[in-house]
Amino acid sequence: MNKNKPIQIFSNLNENIGVNVVKSPVKLTILEMLKDSEMEFDEIVNNTGKSKSTISVHLKSLREDGIISYKLHPKDNRKKIFYINSKYLCSVNISEPKEIEETQSNYLIENILEDDDAEFSTLLFHTLKAMLIQEGINIDPILQATGNTIGKSIFKKLYNDDLDIFMENIAQFWEDNGLGKLEFKVGQIIKVTAYDCFECKLLPKTGKPACFLDTGILQGLFSEFFNLPVNVIEIQCFTMGDEKCVFEIEPQHIKKY
Repeated sequence: MNKNKPIQIFSNLNENIGVNVVKSPVKLTILEMLKDSEMEFDEIVNNTGKSKSTISVHLKSLREDGIISYKLHPKDNRKKIFYINSKYLCSVNISEPKEIEETQSNYLIENILEDDDAEFSTLLFHTLKAMLIQEGINIDPILQATGNTIGKSIFKKLYNDDLDIFMENIAQFWEDNGLGKLEFKVGQIIKVTAYDCFECKLLPKTGKPACFLDTGILQGLFSEFFNLPVNVIEIQCFTMGDEKCVFEIEPQHIKKY
């Protein structure tokens, strides 16, 4: 098992408990498994390769910290189904920090300050994000949640009941505020292509998507438009070596039981 997993930080729904920091490799493995789905005790044991007593101790500790909870199996009350009961905030990679070019003064001057169209807010956001990457701090969940709030806040300003006009309004808002240029393509899913993306264009090439603020804003806007939860995934990004950012937006139909 990898003992150098990034530390994960959770904000508990119970105000009396607050923020929890998880460092244990076994606990981190359990939380990774529970991130996308609920799991029974025996499933967790089998997937970790640890003994039942070891997993039981870690699950008990995670429950006491308020990070996870459980419910009884609907068909067998002897079985428990575990799930994450807290909000994932960020992770911190404790490997040795290494200065990256994107935080150095010359880079900032050449790429931002000498750009006549650049604003101080661009310098501020870029430098903050690059410094976080350099220090191994990943706040992507917070950025996405922030974007979601922003999207819902500006929805009424951009809304039109005609989807095409609504998307034109979003593209105009993006351009007017120096966020980049958007193009939309509607099919079974909505594909959004962003050029000159303010969020990631000057960030280091990490091989992973970086536009979680944009993802959140699009999620907030389109969830309000469709009055349904929407899934937004960034499939291309400057930080992945692409010359544009591409997002896929898909409404999630609510299951009826």
